[in-house]
Amino acid sequence: MPQLSSAHILRFTLGLTFIFVSVMIFQEPIVWAGFIDPWAVKLIPISLTALMTFTAVLDLVIGLLLIINRFVWVTALVSALHLLGVLIASGIDTVTVRDIGLLGAAAALMFMTPPPKFLKPVPADIQQAPDLQSLIKSEQEETL
Repeated sequence: MPQLSSAHILRFTLGLTFIFVSVMIFQEPIVWAGFIDPWAVKLIPISLTALMTFTAVLDLVIGLLLIINRFVWVTALVSALHLLGVLIASGIDTVTVRDIGLLGAAAALMFMTPPPKFLKPVPADIQQAPDLQSLIKSEQEETL
């Protein structure tokens, strides 16, 4: 049996939270749209129902990816950015204050899991590789 770690618990509970929120948004999208500040509503180019449907789908995808342990680093990053957007668009009140904790959990999960290979630093030997002109010149010299 694999050892349970704080990252596993954080990943699973954050995933469950996103799934539950997704279901609630699907059930009452207009109620959830009511949390968006009027200034932010004016900036949204689509209907509030469409926005909340998109949000519910995003929350569901985030939750499922976290629970099945796939693309965790990227998912944690997307969830943190999503929660930051929610806090900006909705402000902090008695409901959204909880999103600060969720944002912290998403950020912590991001730091607890390794980023994808394409984001890892370039090895020193590749960083110090000769420029293209030098390579072409050395190949020409070898053929002579």
